Amino acid sequence: MNTPFGITHHGAIDGVTGSCHQLTLSDGQSVLIDCGLFQGAETSSDGAGANRPEIGFPVDKVRALIVTHVHIDHVGRIPHLLAAGFRGPIVCSEASAALLPLVLEDALKIGLTRDPALINRFLGQIRQQIVPLAYKQWHSIIENSAGLRVKLAPAGHILGSAWVELEVTHHNQAGSKARIVFSGDLGAPYTPLLPAPQSPYGADVVVMESTYGDSLHESRKDRRLRLQAVCQRAFKNKGTILIPAFSIGRTQELLYELEEIIHRNRQRPAAPGVNWNDLDIIIDSPLAADFTAGYAQLRQHWDAEARNKLAAGRHPLAFEQLTTIDDHATHLNAVSYLARTARPAIVIAASGMCSGGRIVNYLKAMLGDPRHDVLFVGYQAAGTPGRDIQKYGPQGGYVQLDGIRIDIRAGIHTLGGYSAHADQKDLLNFIGRMRNKPRQIRLVHGEESAKQTLAKALRAKHPDIEVVVP
Repeated sequence: MNTPFGITHHGAIDGVTGSCHQLTLSDGQSVLIDCGLFQGAETSSDGAGANRPEIGFPVDKVRALIVTHVHIDHVGRIPHLLAAGFRGPIVCSEASAALLPLVLEDALKIGLTRDPALINRFLGQIRQQIVPLAYKQWHSIIENSAGLRVKLAPAGHILGSAWVELEVTHHNQAGSKARIVFSGDLGAPYTPLLPAPQSPYGADVVVMESTYGDSLHESRKDRRLRLQAVCQRAFKNKGTILIPAFSIGRTQELLYELEEIIHRNRQRPAAPGVNWNDLDIIIDSPLAADFTAGYAQLRQHWDAEARNKLAAGRHPLAFEQLTTIDDHATHLNAVSYLARTARPAIVIAASGMCSGGRIVNYLKAMLGDPRHDVLFVGYQAAGTPGRDIQKYGPQGGYVQLDGIRIDIRAGIHTLGGYSAHADQKDLLNFIGRMRNKPRQIRLVHGEESAKQTLAKALRAKHPDIEVVVP
């Protein structure tokens, strides 16, 4: 396909992490869409990976970074991008502009430095470069012989998430205008707190995620009933439910759903001798707590259902049974207490793929005890401990955590409906509802089986569209 631009994928080609895509104009100027960290065994073509996050491509002609949302696998390499010399605007939605410094501060502390002066200097630089952009507003990035402007629209994945529409114009060539859409991560239509994503009117090229391109999620009602059933099983055993959750997005959705379950069942016991109103629901992650507070402050971006609950006096992110743990000493005490007692509780802790963070201490203390349960609500990338627990736990297998073999005797459950990603049907609808269909679809951000299955489904529905798996 002859185009006035080129697309290079620096990440999320052979998996679902490290999202980073470059749109280059005919004069060599370019923009990046996302700049995320890799997790597990996933890498890029230039050798970048979880242990080599440095930028391996030139940035001197990169005019802007456009951020689809603030998950670490989409923004975690921004410190390395600045270290490589990038000083252009960082364009993102208004909600993402408020949340991005929180994510990057945490990323710096974990991966680069704990020096407060260095962190503050970096965050000051980031805030200077951030350009908040309201949804559905065009913004010019390049204005010369090759023009480029950008527009964001809600993607329904997490608060502030967006799909990106770029318009390329060659002013010295009549009719040489092109529209390119980058989906970022798309959410399911009924994601708690967030409006459902709407499809673009049209595009020439769509770069689309395919995380669940080979799967269909449960309905929201079904997944809430399954969440309730998992809770009741664990509470009957006088155990704890451990939920490895990403600090932003899934944690808040889970709290929203747990508040709904408690509200609907407040007159019923969760298990013999255990009332729903007496449960401990613990967020053991300072970052998740900060993001939950941020979600509450950004309630103008919530959907109508969530705002109606607030109007009725309910507080889906700050209800009575909820406790947050900040300091490390209290965290260790909570691990010890829950491991040795029969106090039913739900613990939500990072990291979402069990590759670090406070969830690891809980897993080391509780995975070997059949009273407890582990509930996965998000994608587990290949090479992460979360994938191993998810795969081998139901078979009575084991996992290595901090170099220690842990036999898995706890119950292992997966609720795909809380993935915050669109499933195959939603992805097909994203294309199908476009009035002007693209000439080409490029599938990224998925494992090979998911991409190939989705590509086959797209080709069957739209035989005139070229579907490319880079």
